[in-house]
Amino acid sequence: MTVGKSNSPTSAADRAAAPSRPPSAASPSSPSSAPSSRATVWIISAGVFVVNLDLFIVNVAVPALGDAFDGSSLASLSWVLNAYAIVFAALLVVAGRLADRYGHRRGFLLGLAVFTIASALCAFAPGVGWLVAARALQAVGAAALMPTSLALLLVNTPAERRPRAIRSWAAIGGIAAGLGPVVGGVLVEADWRWVFLVNVPVGVIGLLAGVRLLPDARPHREGPFPDLVGAVLLTLAIGALAFALVKADAWGWSSPRVLVPLLATAVLAAGFWMRSARHPAPVVELPMLRARVFATATLAALLFTVAFAAMLLTSVLWCQQVWGYSAIRTGLAIAPGPLVVPVLAVLSGPVVRRIGAGRTAALGCLLFAAGLAWWAVALGAAPHYASGFLPGMMVTGIGVGFALPTLVGAAAAALPPTRFATGSAVTTMARQTGSVLGVALMVTLLGAPDGPGEALDAFRHSWWAAAATAVFAAFAALTLRRPGATSTSA
Repeated sequence: MTVGKSNSPTSAADRAAAPSRPPSAASPSSPSSAPSSRATVWIISAGVFVVNLDLFIVNVAVPALGDAFDGSSLASLSWVLNAYAIVFAALLVVAGRLADRYGHRRGFLLGLAVFTIASALCAFAPGVGWLVAARALQAVGAAALMPTSLALLLVNTPAERRPRAIRSWAAIGGIAAGLGPVVGGVLVEADWRWVFLVNVPVGVIGLLAGVRLLPDARPHREGPFPDLVGAVLLTLAIGALAFALVKADAWGWSSPRVLVPLLATAVLAAGFWMRSARHPAPVVELPMLRARVFATATLAALLFTVAFAAMLLTSVLWCQQVWGYSAIRTGLAIAPGPLVVPVLAVLSGPVVRRIGAGRTAALGCLLFAAGLAWWAVALGAAPHYASGFLPGMMVTGIGVGFALPTLVGAAAAALPPTRFATGSAVTTMARQTGSVLGVALMVTLLGAPDGPGEALDAFRHSWWAAAATAVFAAFAALTLRRPGATSTSA
C-alpha cells in the first residue's frame, strides 16, 4: 500500500533522519560547525527529561492535591492530568511545523521558557482551576520543546550515528519514567508544590546555556501555514469526550449533560477530519493512515496507553487511599515496574527480529493485562506488597518494555525516513489521546465509593476494564506484518 505524497513541508527532523540528505558542510547546523555538540545533547536532554518526568511525578501528587484543595473530587483533579495531555496531543505536530518555519533553536528555547514559567505558575496556583490552566500552558511549552529537541539533535549528528541518537533520545523518557514515581514521592512529602518547582532551576539553566550554545540553523519558511483551526477542533473534541466520560458516573449516561458533549465530540471530530483532508499542512496527514502497518501500530499504541494511564493512576490511588501509604512509599512501591522498562526495551530487539514486531508487542500487551488481572484477583484491603502488589507491578513493567517501544518503532519503520519525525509525532499524539481516555475512564469506573467494600469492587472493575483494553491492543498488534513483508512506501 502506498502513502500519497503530502503537500505539507516535511519537518527538519524528517529531513535530518533521511540519510540521502545530510546537512551541508556550510550549514550552520552541521555537526562540524556546531559550537559544542556535547553541550547541545546535554541541553536537549535536560529539556526532554523534565517534560517526561512531569508526566509521572504529577500522578503521585494527585491525592495530595485533593487534600490541598479542600478535598477536591477525583473528577476535578483528573483535569490536572488531562488538560496537559489534551493540549500536548493537539499542538505537537503544529508546534513542530511552526518551528520548521521560524527556527528550531527558537522553538526549543521558547518551549522551554513557556514550560518553565508555567511550572512556576502551577506551583503557586491558588485553586484547581488555576492549576488546570497552568498545566495547559505547560503543555504548550512541551509541545514546542519535544519535536524541536529531536530536530536539533539530528541535524547535529552525523548520518551514520542518527539511529543511535534517536534511541538515546527515546531512552530519556524511560529514565524519567523509572525515576518519576520516586522523585514525585520525595517531592510530595516536602510539599506538592515542589513537584512543579523542581522544573524551574533546570529550565532556567537550560535557557541560559541554550542561548549561548545551541546552533541556530536557517529556518525553512517555505510551505503553507500549519492548521491551527484543526488543532483547536482536536483539542475541543478530546476535551468534550473526556468531560462526558468523567461526568457519566455522577450524571448518568442518558443525561443530556453527558449526551450533548458526546454529540459535540462527534461533530468536532468530523470537522477535524475534514480539515485534515483538505488543509495543505494538517495536524494529521491522512495519507499516512493509509499505510496499514503505521495505522495499526498507532491504534495499538493508543489502546495500550489507555490501559497504561489507567494502571498508573489506579496504582497511586490504591497505595495512598486504600492502603494508606505515604507519597514517598507509594513512589517506591511503583518504581520497580517503570525501572524494568528501559532494560526490556533493549532486550526486546532480538525478540522482535526472531518473532516479529506484531507478536512481540502482542506478548507485551498480554503480559500487561495479566499484571492488571493479578491485582484484580490478589489485592485486598489489607496491605500485602511483596506477594500482592509487587508481582503485578513487575509483570506490567515487563509488558510495557515489550509492547510500547515495539509499537512506536513499528509505526516509525512503516514510513520512509523522510516521514519519520512527522509519523512519530502522530503516534505520540495518539498515545496522549489514549492517556486522556484512560484517566477519564478510571474516574468513571472508580466513581465515589462508599466504604472499603465498594472501593475494592471499584478498583477491581477498573483493573479488569484496563486489562480488557490491553487485550484489544494485543489483537491489533497481531495484525502487524512480519519483517520481510511488503513494506509501505511513500
